[in-house]
Amino acid sequence: MDLTDTVSWASLYLISEWIIRMLMLVIIPFRRSPEAAKGWLLFGFFLPWPAAALYLLIGRPDYPKWRRLQFAKLPSVLRGEVSRVRELEARQEPDLPHNLAQAARLIQKLGHFPALNGNGAELLSQYEATLDRIVADIDAATSHVHLLFYIFSYDTSGKKIIAALARAVDRGVVCRVLIDALGSHAWASRVTQALTDAGVSVHLVLPLRLLRRRSTRADLRNHRKIAVIDGRIGYVGSQNIVDADFNPRVTNQELVVRVSGPVVLELQAVFVADWFLETKQVLKTPDLFPEPIRTGSVIAQVLPSGPDYPEAGVERVVEALIHGARDRVVITTPYFIPSEALLHALETAVLRGVEVHVVLSKPVDQRLVNLAQRSYYAELLGAGIKIHLYRDKLLHAKHLSIDQDLALIGSSNIDMRSFTLNSEASLVLFDRDLTAQLRMEQARYFEESELLSAKSWTARPLVLKFIENIARLLTPLL
Repeated sequence: MDLTDTVSWASLYLISEWIIRMLMLVIIPFRRSPEAAKGWLLFGFFLPWPAAALYLLIGRPDYPKWRRLQFAKLPSVLRGEVSRVRELEARQEPDLPHNLAQAARLIQKLGHFPALNGNGAELLSQYEATLDRIVADIDAATSHVHLLFYIFSYDTSGKKIIAALARAVDRGVVCRVLIDALGSHAWASRVTQALTDAGVSVHLVLPLRLLRRRSTRADLRNHRKIAVIDGRIGYVGSQNIVDADFNPRVTNQELVVRVSGPVVLELQAVFVADWFLETKQVLKTPDLFPEPIRTGSVIAQVLPSGPDYPEAGVERVVEALIHGARDRVVITTPYFIPSEALLHALETAVLRGVEVHVVLSKPVDQRLVNLAQRSYYAELLGAGIKIHLYRDKLLHAKHLSIDQDLALIGSSNIDMRSFTLNSEASLVLFDRDLTAQLRMEQARYFEESELLSAKSWTARPLVLKFIENIARLLTPLL
């Protein structure tokens, strides 16, 4: 190859880079937040070919056409079940202050489920005790058990649940399990084999199929953690079916809500919808949606969110609740990478006189995400927001309390992944007693945390600030 050929290939390469830059400038801004668009465009400007390759792999924040068509069938496939949930006599508008009433209506509009009265609810924060409680409810099941979890491991915790499901099948109970293919990839083959051998119907959610027609983006995941037993008892929260110390670097601290009453049927509807999307099987047996029994006085509603529900981002609800807060907001999450709109909501709340706390974990399991997260601390502290760093354990719990009126508990983190890429499930509780219990749990977090000060944070090394800011530029890609 002579010098002329070398120059020609170099020219072609430079031209191709500029073609990629121009195409990304046209394509990227569509259906993205300004922050995400800026991140992709910056990546594409400096490294056009790697950016193009990564974009083709994970750049489109939605499911492929076949999946969207499948989801579009849900209203007709599940018409009877959805109508039954919506027409329950237990339905009642939450008795909320005017400033939060609009947020309650927003939750119903986005998630398509109404607020239901007559529920019982219990907060569970002890890791092993929560698993034992689920096992006890499975052992008491008489009709069916439905589990949907991001992580289902083949360790002590996983085997405990598998054994309980096997006992249920032996009693004639129908057991169905959905587990995320990526979240559970380390154990998927052993778990699915053990469950199948026990007579449990099990399916991997969003299996990874490289170069196949029905493949999806590898990072579009089902991150929900839901259990439904007999249509009477439900669990939702942050805890997976895995040992607390499955990651050798950290031990997880979680929070789960055990509910009974009419709202369990909403969790059931989420599971039935996901089962249909993954298997094309319509679950129609009458026992799945039994006549609800009033078990308490808690008003609650379920909010499903994710790429299947592009208009139902939990981010919108969180922002609306913060805008409606009058006295205090407490956010607990292991991963905190807020959008610009959420940052403004938090800062505006402080200016209105609202006390705002963000509880994060000092131990980390995802270093790059943590570096990006830390880049927001100075701005938060400067706005008067209190940051608590929970010591000793990875605080993996995900919840929000607003004043004395409302609690939101579920699987969603405060980051782009949970807001736009992951399928999540949140339970909204309009109940002062439950909110008071959650505030007590949050107060315990405060006691076991380090309160970050603006002075000490500003004094950290300049090189660390630089690394954090570089990580922040990558947040649209995380």
